[in-house]
Amino acid sequence: MQNAPPSGRAARGHRVSTSLAEINIIPLVDVMLVLLIIFMVAAPMLQRGVEVNLPVSTRSAEIASERVFVSVPLSFRDDRQVFIGEDAVRLELLAERVRQLMVSRTDRQVYLRGDGGVELQELLDVMDRLKEAGVEEVAILSRLPGER
Repeated sequence: MQNAPPSGRAARGHRVSTSLAEINIIPLVDVMLVLLIIFMVAAPMLQRGVEVNLPVSTRSAEIASERVFVSVPLSFRDDRQVFIGEDAVRLELLAERVRQLMVSRTDRQVYLRGDGGVELQELLDVMDRLKEAGVEEVAILSRLPGER
């Protein structure tokens, strides 16, 4: 009986331990790399703002810190909607929304981004609503020649 192969528990325990020691992680790495590439391609597509064609100015100053931007697109004439950041707001509700934003701020400044095709009277209507909300300073943004 000395030459008989081990049977029972001793033989099974040896085989099980070698198969568990050889876990293959290559498929997991492949899946993770594919997901990484998908997120790298999709992330720039998610960051999209409102298209506004700013007028040109030769003496524009750069903005140093985080500010409140109100954009007036060319479609303002039809739908009377402006954008606070990326949120669409009807002109009638603009004063209340800006008032809510200004509650926790020490500086009461708003940067107005009006499309080059928007008339001055329409920008003044928006500025009146901003002043009604308690904004102390309204800056009208422009771009340098050659800037996008």
